[in-house]
Amino acid sequence: MYLNMGNLLKVLTCTDLEQGPNFFLDFENAQPTESEKEIYNQVNVVLKDAEGILEDLQSYRGAGHEIREAIQHPADEKLQEKAWGAVVPLVGKLKKFYEFSQRLEAALRGLLGALTSTPYSPTQHLEREQALAKQFAEILHFTLRFDELKMTNPAIQNDFSYYRRTLSRMRINNVPAEGENEVNNELANRMSLFYAEATPMLKTLSDATTKFVSENKNLPIENTTDCLSTMASVCRVMLETPEYRSRFTNEETVSFCLRVMVGVIILYDHVHPVGAFAKTSKIDMKGCIKVLKDQPPNSVEGLLNALRYTTKHLNDETTSKQIKSMLQ
Repeated sequence: MYLNMGNLLKVLTCTDLEQGPNFFLDFENAQPTESEKEIYNQVNVVLKDAEGILEDLQSYRGAGHEIREAIQHPADEKLQEKAWGAVVPLVGKLKKFYEFSQRLEAALRGLLGALTSTPYSPTQHLEREQALAKQFAEILHFTLRFDELKMTNPAIQNDFSYYRRTLSRMRINNVPAEGENEVNNELANRMSLFYAEATPMLKTLSDATTKFVSENKNLPIENTTDCLSTMASVCRVMLETPEYRSRFTNEETVSFCLRVMVGVIILYDHVHPVGAFAKTSKIDMKGCIKVLKDQPPNSVEGLLNALRYTTKHLNDETTSKQIKSMLQ
């Protein structure tokens, strides 16, 4: 889903923005400049598979029926084979999702490297490198959509648990298992940790961002956190200014902006030493929460829950009572 913003850059006056950047991101028409092309093309290879991953996850039905039958009739070999036959291809899908998370992590690190490098400030980067900013937004949009789907699908963990239990039983009994070629024990352990997370893609991105900061000691942490807070401000302004919002050509644009805003807030909260909710935070949290609360309730409950349950600092003493009560 792409944003329709009309002109490439719309300058905002300082009065439009109490806090944040004085430019507007064109998420629809931004084209990579010569200097952006290398990173842009690398990230594009990953992003073009994102929609297919979401479709696969959306259509993931699980093998609950076959598994229940097999567990209820442990002596019936046919039912055991049927359950195993149903689970193995599903685990192949889960492996594909997990491997995609690794590719997404590498893409994000490439983008962070480009958007935080010297001599430009993060705001200058986002203003100059709109195509990379757009890709960053698309990664966040994908991540929140993936996690929303995963959270509402208990079959994923049930299937994977059954697969692991059955595999270890087969090993004990020296039964050859064709499914093991798909996912060996070491990979199964890593996948297990990934799917145990309520929001596995978001966890992957927060870990990647934290790791990026710790590995780039020569880069001030502010370069990364300012990049995130600027992105949050841009999304908030697009959503709360009727003049800009009226240019959106379809409602999907609104949910895109909302997801990106929430995604960058969560990343900021994980990477910044005091987080997104403290008074010193460069993100206008009250403004962002208000924008969320102004949407139809059904459409944003998942995003409000993401702020409630996947941030790190919401319950700190430094978070104002007002912000806590807004999220209750």
